[in-house]
Amino acid sequence: MITATKGFRFRRAAAVAVTTGAVLATGALTAAPAQAVTAPTITAKSGFLMNSATGTTLFSKTANTHRLTASTTKIMTAKVVLTQSNLNLDAKVTIKKAYSDYIVSKGASSAKLIVGDKVTVRQLLYGMMLPSGCDAAMALADKFGTGTTVAARTKNFIAKMNKKADQLGMTNTHFDSFDGISNGSNYSTAKDLTLLARSAMKHSAFKSVVKTKSYTAKTITKTGSTRTMAAWKNTNTLLGWNGTLGVKTGSGTEAKYCLVFAATLNGESVMGAVLTASSADNRTADVKKLINYGYAKIS
Repeated sequence: MITATKGFRFRRAAAVAVTTGAVLATGALTAAPAQAVTAPTITAKSGFLMNSATGTTLFSKTANTHRLTASTTKIMTAKVVLTQSNLNLDAKVTIKKAYSDYIVSKGASSAKLIVGDKVTVRQLLYGMMLPSGCDAAMALADKFGTGTTVAARTKNFIAKMNKKADQLGMTNTHFDSFDGISNGSNYSTAKDLTLLARSAMKHSAFKSVVKTKSYTAKTITKTGSTRTMAAWKNTNTLLGWNGTLGVKTGSGTEAKYCLVFAATLNGESVMGAVLTASSADNRTADVKKLINYGYAKIS
């Protein structure tokens, strides 16, 4: 009797195991739903985050409100340069005194370019995007604008920036400068700047520039000798953190602290912007929250 009972129990347990396995294989049992990811709270006045692969919005805070953009404007300067027909990144540009005079008059950030040196377009992109050189931005605007004077050429270049914004669907954006030093009507939104960054990151040269932490340019002096510039350091201290690939910082008395960013980790890509953060530390904390939230949201 005891032997029969044990055999029954064994056969019954085996049957239950087989049945359970069959149910799991057919998917009849449903796993408990994953816990919802809570959207973060950020201190910046505006923020936006998208799945950069699909364009799907992941986070939005006053994302269509006009804000000053400071040096994040330079993303568009780079975009216009990189979409010029027959672009030669190794073409040389002679640094003019007008560029030096400009940054002195504005108290602007500088790549410390030397008047008379010949600098390539590629090097100017690094000088503009890493140390946020307004002299490099002006040199690019002067090079790729049309007109008979520096003023005319830079004005024409700014018109190209606004035309490109229209083409990209940046409906809440207007540029009045090539570097973000506003003359009264230079503005964009967190969403529009994210759209711009998504487009700019499609250019391999742009991606290479904005992910670089430090770059040393070798320029040609007016006498033909080679000058090794002091290394340009990227103002984006988040580079490399949790897959961060760029894109551009910005700051100013009225604009406060801004950052347009892109990050990719384990095949998941996010992109976004924070505008008008009260401090550099708060800006960094906000972006970290958004990147982590984006990864969790799309995983």
